[in-house]
Amino acid sequence: MSDFMKNVTVFDHPLIAHKITHLRDINTPTKEFREIVSEVAMLMGYEAFRDIKTKEIEVQAPLAKVKSPVIDEKITIVPILRAGLGMVDGLTALFPNAKIGHIGLYRDEETLEPREYYCKLPLDAVDGQAIVVDPALATGGSAAAAITFIKEKGFKNIKFLAMIASPEGLKRVYDAHPDVKIYVACYSNAPLNEKGYIVNAFGDAGDRIFGTK
Repeated sequence: MSDFMKNVTVFDHPLIAHKITHLRDINTPTKEFREIVSEVAMLMGYEAFRDIKTKEIEVQAPLAKVKSPVIDEKITIVPILRAGLGMVDGLTALFPNAKIGHIGLYRDEETLEPREYYCKLPLDAVDGQAIVVDPALATGGSAAAAITFIKEKGFKNIKFLAMIASPEGLKRVYDAHPDVKIYVACYSNAPLNEKGYIVNAFGDAGDRIFGTK
């Protein structure tokens, strides 16, 4: 196994694979594409937060008092603008009290390197988990840069969620941030095109989520 795959969890559930197929389909309309992105994010969230901290509290059940676990950790969801916004609703369905940060990056069309234009994070949650989300991890430049910005703000427990990822992207994130766990719905070893897109992925996920093709 390549070193860069050490921290990567690739989902193999047939329901997720089914939904990824519809995301790839050019005939999937905007409304359905947006809904599927949210659904896949929610399905991935169950596994990505498996290690979340809990504590026991006592509640009054209908027949007796019982001690039962509740979440005991702050959660921050950080979408990379703008495509990452499509994954937020699915995750907040699991964690309605999660805080939402935002990182705005654009990719230089010539160098394909990320440039920051916006970063706003809930700094009162730096001791909890931050999960960075973007539908596609292609070159890995935006993901690696976003994680760097989050670390500079004080966050230490960081994860990354992507619906499809290339080996180039995974390696770049691993090389820059070997401490970050990555969760991927679909691993693709298809090549990247001249614009840095995975050729068998979704195209521009932001355009397809917001109908701006």
